Amino acid sequence: MDDHIWANHAHVFPAGAKPGGEIERLKELMAACNIEKAVCFACFRDQYERSGLPGDPVGWLAEAIRDDDSLIGFGTVDFDRDDIAYQTERIADFGLKGIKIHPAAQEINVMGDKAREVYRVAQEKGLFLSFHTGIHWHRIRDYNLLLFDEAAYCYPELKFSMEHIGGYHFFREALAVMCNAKRNADFDTVYAGWTSIAMGEDGLPGEWSLTDDELRTVIRQTGNTRSIFGLDFPYNGIEQTKAAIKRIKNLDIPEEAKKGILGNNLRTALGFG
Repeated sequence: MDDHIWANHAHVFPAGAKPGGEIERLKELMAACNIEKAVCFACFRDQYERSGLPGDPVGWLAEAIRDDDSLIGFGTVDFDRDDIAYQTERIADFGLKGIKIHPAAQEINVMGDKAREVYRVAQEKGLFLSFHTGIHWHRIRDYNLLLFDEAAYCYPELKFSMEHIGGYHFFREALAVMCNAKRNADFDTVYAGWTSIAMGEDGLPGEWSLTDDELRTVIRQTGNTRSIFGLDFPYNGIEQTKAAIKRIKNLDIPEEAKKGILGNNLRTALGFG
């Protein structure tokens, strides 16, 4: 298959905010791994403040990638503020294609009032949401996987990915959400984010690990068009990314599914055809 890969889920940072997370380093990884385009996430406000730069992370990212057609920008929302609709609309106004939301790290409830305001505006503006799913040391009741079924039900035209597919601990719940989202037969809305899913070097699973059989089951139960490859840059480097791509290419799934995971599904979800 062709190596014109499109990948989701790259965290990028201004210089001084996180060494190794700069856009230039992401571009090096993309070149080494034959990745044509990558979705990059603006960092969160507290991460941006480490850089000492004026402005905000969304404005910084929009300007930083403005002339680079290999990068697709996603904004972030500061849930400590009350102007949620304005922030979401501003992300669309900048021409960014989506929003990264980490319910555990941002300590929000997936179906809380502020989150629902993001979903309302994102659905209206056609923004794609990438959610972290799986444990992340905040109270689980705020980001229980079945809450994502509520989001899909209440906002039927909202497109989003569940990154890590629930991880080791909540894989089946994530799969249940995806299968239940078949209620909308006109177009795909809920996607599996194949991100940081490798087994440990000792053969035992980590928090995000999924087996080959589990990955094959995602395709078997949800089809070829609803899975998207994610980098989790800079937390995964070049060798980890190459290994993940090789794993997908060698997996016993249809060739159409492999092409979908490694680019076609992300293109479609973001409206690139």
